[in-house]
Amino acid sequence: MDGTVLVADDDRTIRTVLTQALTRAGCKVHATSSLITLMRWVDEGKGDLVVSDVVMPDGNGLECLPEIARRRPGLPVIVISAQNTIMTAIQAAEAEAYDYLPKPFDLPDLMKRAARALEQRRRAPQPTREAAPPPQPGEDLPLVGRTVVLQALYRMVARVMNTDMPVLIMGESGSGKSLLARALHDFSDRRTLPFVIVSDGDLAGADGPSALVARARGGTILLDEIGDFSPDAQGRIVRMMDTFPANAPRVMATSQVDLSRNLGPDGFRRDLFYRLSGVTLTVPALRERVEDIPLLAEFFLARAEREGLGARAIAPEAMALLRAFPWPGNVRQLENTLRRLVLGSPEARISRADVEGVLGAEPAMETPGGFAGADNLSASVAAHLRRYFDLHGGSLPPPGVYQRVLQEIEHPLIEIALEATGGNQARCAELLGINRNTLRKKITDLDIRVTRRRKLM
Repeated sequence: MDGTVLVADDDRTIRTVLTQALTRAGCKVHATSSLITLMRWVDEGKGDLVVSDVVMPDGNGLECLPEIARRRPGLPVIVISAQNTIMTAIQAAEAEAYDYLPKPFDLPDLMKRAARALEQRRRAPQPTREAAPPPQPGEDLPLVGRTVVLQALYRMVARVMNTDMPVLIMGESGSGKSLLARALHDFSDRRTLPFVIVSDGDLAGADGPSALVARARGGTILLDEIGDFSPDAQGRIVRMMDTFPANAPRVMATSQVDLSRNLGPDGFRRDLFYRLSGVTLTVPALRERVEDIPLLAEFFLARAEREGLGARAIAPEAMALLRAFPWPGNVRQLENTLRRLVLGSPEARISRADVEGVLGAEPAMETPGGFAGADNLSASVAAHLRRYFDLHGGSLPPPGVYQRVLQEIEHPLIEIALEATGGNQARCAELLGINRNTLRKKITDLDIRVTRRRKLM
């Protein structure tokens, strides 16, 4: 990798790390904590790539992007930001940044993106384009997070927001599907046009579909929880989409269940599924992005303060409990819980006892069946382990975690495999792919009771 990289960040540590990494990779580096200096270097013709923070002491890095494009057409800019919201990702795309990464970023990932940007610039500099002014919808949306899975979702949203392709948004109840659909509309070129939320009943009658198209006026139609729509309504949607006029509205749909698992005559219409799934976005469950809970809690507490409910902070041991909770109701449940904590806590600092009192009253809820991410073993184990570590507060668990975790998984795996093979240890060993003597030793070590059955699977 070669070329000159301009680095702008007010964090000295980040400047040092990037300078060292890029220099080792063969690049020349100019680093600064000032956007004024960065723009002077751009004017002087320095740099083949810019890596810039957003919030700087003397300005906003995103606001400089159109000016950089005007002065130096084709100069790629990678934006890095601690503002881990969907708005930052979308605004970076609107300002035509080459790429966007949240802080804390993965250094090898940033280096790969920098290498691609330099190579692209060498091959064919991009022609100048007049940048569209960034949209300014309200930022009061709880679409915040720094986890890899959420940032990947944000980047996908930024890429597809101005296309005409239908969008299918899947995720559990309360995960933020409708909010994501709203953000897709509010940041798109259709933002000044209507956003129409449609239920099954809105399609009834001979004029139902045509009335919806007229109401949308080329904006967006959102089919909310499309999996609950009747077969008749599904047929009407197919016919409506097949006869769309010029300047047709964009169609989005949300679903709590994985529709692809229920296609057929007695399930969801196959032809409608393929019409809706031009782009499929999956919103992760909150338990799959535990690291975002403190950010979301801060967001909801700030919102409550703006609403006049008082300023509150969360004690570390109370936050550990929030992180350890499974949140079957996802972000919506977290928001409601925090509002109850704000209203019910007389102190400025929410304690562990306050959280225990509220979470203890939460009803048990089951994860919706059939959703694509619900049976992801790796995600479930990861969520369990995060809760296990969080329950120890600021301390580490006792030594021997590796063996304890393996035993926790091995015991039910072997027990269920033995049950499935009717207690036949030879077949069980073959099923598991281990030596029969190894299986016998594990049965003894784990104190597993083996029961022979006549019927084998």
